Amino acid sequence: MKTLLNSVGLDYHEDTIRVCVMTPQGKTLWNRDVPNDARVVRDRVLQFSPPSIVALEACCGAANFAEELRRLTQWDVKLANPSAVNAMKRGADKTDHGDAFWLADLARVGHLPEVWQPDAKTRQLRRLVRYRQSLAKSRREIKQGIRGVLRDERASDAPANPWTKKWLSWVRDDAAVGEEARWVLDKQLRRLERVQEDIQEVEERMRAATQDDPLTERLLAVKGIGLVTAVTMRAEIGCFERFARGKQLSRYCGLSPCNRSSGKRQADAGLIRHANHELRTVILETAHRLARYDAKWKQLKHHLIQRGKSGSVATAAVANRWLRWLYHQIVTNSADQAA
Repeated sequence: MKTLLNSVGLDYHEDTIRVCVMTPQGKTLWNRDVPNDARVVRDRVLQFSPPSIVALEACCGAANFAEELRRLTQWDVKLANPSAVNAMKRGADKTDHGDAFWLADLARVGHLPEVWQPDAKTRQLRRLVRYRQSLAKSRREIKQGIRGVLRDERASDAPANPWTKKWLSWVRDDAAVGEEARWVLDKQLRRLERVQEDIQEVEERMRAATQDDPLTERLLAVKGIGLVTAVTMRAEIGCFERFARGKQLSRYCGLSPCNRSSGKRQADAGLIRHANHELRTVILETAHRLARYDAKWKQLKHHLIQRGKSGSVATAAVANRWLRWLYHQIVTNSADQAA
């Protein structure tokens, strides 16, 4: 007869971890704070018996702790979706005691809303990608600031399109603005140069970090995917095979339509809101390129627009279809290579 083991819930904090040990029958054996140390957690849990499962709420630092605890003990450590766990709780109160209890209880009954745990390489790659995203956001804000100053000063005699070398030279030397506005523009232009240099540096770092990565190489070989898109998808998706089908991957990337139908009323409500917005953005940008330069996707977008869809809706549909196509290309090729 198979022996039933305890389940453990861990509520992670920077300095402490709340540990709840629960029997298979749902009885709480222990629910206390311990220092944030994997060895201390292991020793406390082993005062009862080795657990069948350890549930840890996903948050900043939790993935590294889960990997350390798994390496130290060989236990089955799972990360839980914090939003889904909170939705399953009965009652509005939130305490460390209750959080650890619910994690242990959900793990015990097999209803833990688990999230995928990326490996160390993927987590490090995500740091690079998200740092570049923050730099791109800063660049966008600086550009908006420069354009705002020019509009306020009514400097409208630009000799070229914005952000070309000729236009930047005009802003730097010839734009008719006031004394203080000129000082601000000079500062903003220097900031823009530094940010652009930082972006180039981090992109070189991204290229070096994924130089021998098989998935990144395969993504780069796909028409329409450049370095930033490939590395972003590699870091944020991690592994295509963790999805059962392309529709699941599309939903994870936030490209599935949100249905708001009731009775005889059939309506769409745009794309789903719960998604990785930066990942969705780079895929939508890829769809824009594909709809301009690839005949297959250009035809699909044109067909949708003819049926009354807006340009943005048609582009989102192209992104959805393309991503599902890409999933089958990646997973099928992986299966063929394995065979």
